Amino acid sequence: MRRPVLRQPFWQIISHPAVTALQSPAVERTKPMVLNRVALSLLEGQVMLKTILALAAVASSSVEILAPGPLGELKGTLTKADAAAPVVLIIPGSGPTDRDGNSPLGITAAPYRLLADGLAANGVATVRIDKRGMFGSSGAVSDANAVTIGDYVDDIHAWIHTIGNSTGADCVWVLGHSEGGLVALAAAQQDQSICGIVLVAAPGRPLGDIIKEQLRGNPANAPFLSEAETVIDSLAAGERVETAELPAPLASLFDPAIQGFLISALSLDPATLAGGFAKPILIIQGDSDLQVGMRDAEILCAAAPKANLVRLTNMNHVLKVVDPDDLAGNIASYANPTLPLAPGVIEAIVDFIDLHSRFTSTQ
Repeated sequence: MRRPVLRQPFWQIISHPAVTALQSPAVERTKPMVLNRVALSLLEGQVMLKTILALAAVASSSVEILAPGPLGELKGTLTKADAAAPVVLIIPGSGPTDRDGNSPLGITAAPYRLLADGLAANGVATVRIDKRGMFGSSGAVSDANAVTIGDYVDDIHAWIHTIGNSTGADCVWVLGHSEGGLVALAAAQQDQSICGIVLVAAPGRPLGDIIKEQLRGNPANAPFLSEAETVIDSLAAGERVETAELPAPLASLFDPAIQGFLISALSLDPATLAGGFAKPILIIQGDSDLQVGMRDAEILCAAAPKANLVRLTNMNHVLKVVDPDDLAGNIASYANPTLPLAPGVIEAIVDFIDLHSRFTSTQ
């Protein structure tokens, strides 16, 4: 089995998070639902007692769950709630991100585990998963790098089928974080068993546009910017590129082992996919996210016919509250599992699922 290339999320690897260009400029907001601090306080008061009482029971209600993979089992964790609880499938972000939202690249904030705990405490079950070829799902394929977005979509369909059989759920809510949002949107084009989608810190533009913007935002990239953009355009056109003559940073970024994945990802436009999904979509975006900006969330919201946008003040990419003026603190939060999730994350998801579940039940 080949050891996977540790592919960093592209909204991290292009330039250091300190580069201000990573924070996309604001655009005129379309259809947002803004939760200010007063509203958040009211929401927190409604669910806080329930959450405190229920969290103690969450750990004992989590069990391993298996889905079929190409060569072996895909593995995840089912965190149960009530018998008839809605189920959310949590799709990890890019690179070697595990079912808890952690990564050997230095991320230990555990946002997906905290999401599962908080949702279970509010009556929503979850399944969080390891991607094919990685961690618990390492036996599902022989090479974790030989993967495309389409392969991940196949796995999501397998998970939805497994969840339906295991829980009796008629449909599954799909939550995609970061790059997982692109996978969620792609999977939703083909599966009627998806109730709706939750996009958390998800890109709203084609990956090639995001990479180019980040490269242009860092003056240190100027010597090889033109060459990088040529490579991106070639991959977006479905053409592999030779890396032997590329500058070292680009050779690493466009490693041949992951070019198949890049070609598949660069071919997709998240906004187009969102616009083609007729069921409910919730978009959650923090305004202190160094990797995905509010601009992307608003593009998604404008494109989707049934989307709501929740903007969370001071929330960063790993769903923690940070001081917007403290870059070092923002980065340090990626390695701090003791920080709770930002207020409003759990409440927004629970309210969204409850609203649309009640609406569906009256049809």
